[in-house]
Amino acid sequence: MRKILNINHDWIFTKQNDRIPTTLPANATCVDLPHTWNNLDGQDGGADYYKGACWYVRELEVPEKKDSDKVFLEIGAASSVATVYVNGEKVCYHEGGYSAFRVEITNYLKEKNLLAICVDNSDRSNVYPQMADFTFYGGLYRDVNMIIVSEAHFDLEYFGASGLTVTPRVIDGGAMLDLNCWVKNGDENYTVIYTVLDMDDKVVAEAVRPCDKSAVKVALPGAHLWNGVKDPYLYTCVAKLVRRNEVVDEVSSRFGVRSFHVDPQKGFYLNGVLTPLRGVSRHQDKLGVGNALEAWDHWEDIEYIREVGANTVRLAHYQHSQEFYDACDEAGLIVWAEIPFISVMSTDPAAHENCRSQMKELIYQNYNHASVLFWGIANEITIGGMRDGLLDNLKDLNNLVHELDPTRQSTIAQVSMVPMESPMNEITDVVSYNHYFGWYGGKLTGNEEWLDKFHAMHPNIPLGISEYGAEGIITYHGDDPKVKDYSEAYQALYHEHMAKIINERPWLWATHVWNMFDFGCDGRDEGGVAGRNNKGLMTFDRKIRKEAFYVYKAYWSEEPFVYVCGRRYAQRAGETTTIKVYTNQPRVALYLDGQRFCILEGEKVFEFKNVPLKEGFTTVVAKAGECMDSITLEKVDALPEIYTLPREEDDGEGVANWFDTADTSDVPAEMTFDPAYYSIKDPIKEIAKSEEAMTMIKQVIGGAANIKLNDGMMKMVGEMTLEGIGGMLQNDKMPENAIEIVNAALQKIKKPE
Repeated sequence: MRKILNINHDWIFTKQNDRIPTTLPANATCVDLPHTWNNLDGQDGGADYYKGACWYVRELEVPEKKDSDKVFLEIGAASSVATVYVNGEKVCYHEGGYSAFRVEITNYLKEKNLLAICVDNSDRSNVYPQMADFTFYGGLYRDVNMIIVSEAHFDLEYFGASGLTVTPRVIDGGAMLDLNCWVKNGDENYTVIYTVLDMDDKVVAEAVRPCDKSAVKVALPGAHLWNGVKDPYLYTCVAKLVRRNEVVDEVSSRFGVRSFHVDPQKGFYLNGVLTPLRGVSRHQDKLGVGNALEAWDHWEDIEYIREVGANTVRLAHYQHSQEFYDACDEAGLIVWAEIPFISVMSTDPAAHENCRSQMKELIYQNYNHASVLFWGIANEITIGGMRDGLLDNLKDLNNLVHELDPTRQSTIAQVSMVPMESPMNEITDVVSYNHYFGWYGGKLTGNEEWLDKFHAMHPNIPLGISEYGAEGIITYHGDDPKVKDYSEAYQALYHEHMAKIINERPWLWATHVWNMFDFGCDGRDEGGVAGRNNKGLMTFDRKIRKEAFYVYKAYWSEEPFVYVCGRRYAQRAGETTTIKVYTNQPRVALYLDGQRFCILEGEKVFEFKNVPLKEGFTTVVAKAGECMDSITLEKVDALPEIYTLPREEDDGEGVANWFDTADTSDVPAEMTFDPAYYSIKDPIKEIAKSEEAMTMIKQVIGGAANIKLNDGMMKMVGEMTLEGIGGMLQNDKMPENAIEIVNAALQKIKKPE
């Protein structure tokens, strides 16, 4: 039988990269896994977190085993590329920072062994992600195991998968299971025994096959369906590799029996029942921890997502931990899983092969998860421009998804600027858009106007919202919240609007709030908080639920509750104030210092106006059915300065088009590139050294994308050039020679000496 030995402890970590270690490095740091070297500098702002090659080294003892046994290393994830050495000899190289991989090390082992893994998160033209709005943490940030198996064993090396697949198909009266496994070094002496167990560990089906012809169909009469959050029922399939009367290897996988389809006019159906998917997106990092999460961190996140009442989660923008997929299976959350083909397509031909490899690992490693129903092929991939070959690459990825897994559907997250009539909307089975009307630009009502127009234009394309959100910082408060004040109250107002218009459109196949939790983005500096994206419904440390959290709890959760808003707006000026209450109950009574003030009937959001404030403190209690909640307010002469954003932000309601006022009278027929002056070939981070040039570029890109850009957002694309993202300027708002006009204007701005 296989042995799985965890080797997370007693690693030596060093950033020294002058040679391959042959002994334990001196003057280095002792660490346990999971580990990242960017848990602090990847979250403190400045876009300057360490990227480079680092070493993890440890002594490796191999337990007693048979001479014929095989020894493998299993690495849960290494970001973003890794090279594995045993006793100074290279045994494997892996590209892609989010998936598991394994390698056999049997023939490299000696009596005493030194295991060294070089992990490197430097930018590479052939490895995705290339650029994105989150920190690319480096490290061995998931478990590392040593696996010992017999010479004949279930395949451990095929794209990091389990070697066992279970494909359930709902049929009249039950289900049919397609079971298959892959055996290495087997012969006619070996057979495979499949056993299917229900949740009470009762055997409900069995099958026996020769190991070289292991595929089999197994009937499951009266199958208990996996029904999402209402009833996430799971079976277990165990595959045993048997030689004579001895089990030599064993693998198992949980699975669920379910059916689904998407109707473009009605929405998402689970097991034949209309089930609008309403949920959140999630990144895999945490304050002070980075992406080096323990198993309990993943399960804690699931508890918060279930508390808010979500029934779906988009796992952005890469493959997440197996612990989290397992937790989604158990919680009944329907998963959108995707690869990090995001923001910009690399022009390196090898990059597409990396895309394909990461898609294969994502699908093979997660094939048996009942929760996964959608494979995402790309996110906002045209931010870097509509590059040559992009459509072909997207079509190839879509075909690959259906080749590897015909039982699920493909999807894509389009950036808002992708035209409704774009051929990109005709590639995948379903489509979603990332929209931020009411935050980056435009008005809140632009959301429903755009959605209804697209739905009318494309009645046969299932449409969803893959991202939407607004920053909310719990320090800022006031009586008149507005866009870009970064207040908790405006974030809540934004989500009140979005929750309502989404609820009115069940035909939206899925909607995903951006984001469930604040997350690390070292290039950001917004609202006075550097190094993170603050759009979460909860804070980065998971300690505080923002008010917007309770907007969705009111819409999605069946658990009775009431929540009084404004508890952090604890000091207020004036004789009266407004108290807002969120609840999923139909009636709310408000009490002031024990005396009933008012009763309101309504739905989700209750607003009590002209609530009097007495001198000193006022206690406010809301009662809704059996539920109660309270806050305490203090009347003051003037609001604390901390309640107001320390610098002025624009209102976000529209974007000036630089080309409307640009001088196009002397644009040369051919572009010039005098190195003493700026040009489209200069990285944006270099252009940022000139206030004049940077102001122009913000207006150019902002006008093309119809969003207002601040310095933090520009830092995220600092390594890119205008030439590289010139495709953004190819839309109906821009002149045909937009890139030439921009270059001519830049060539008039002299670089600093």
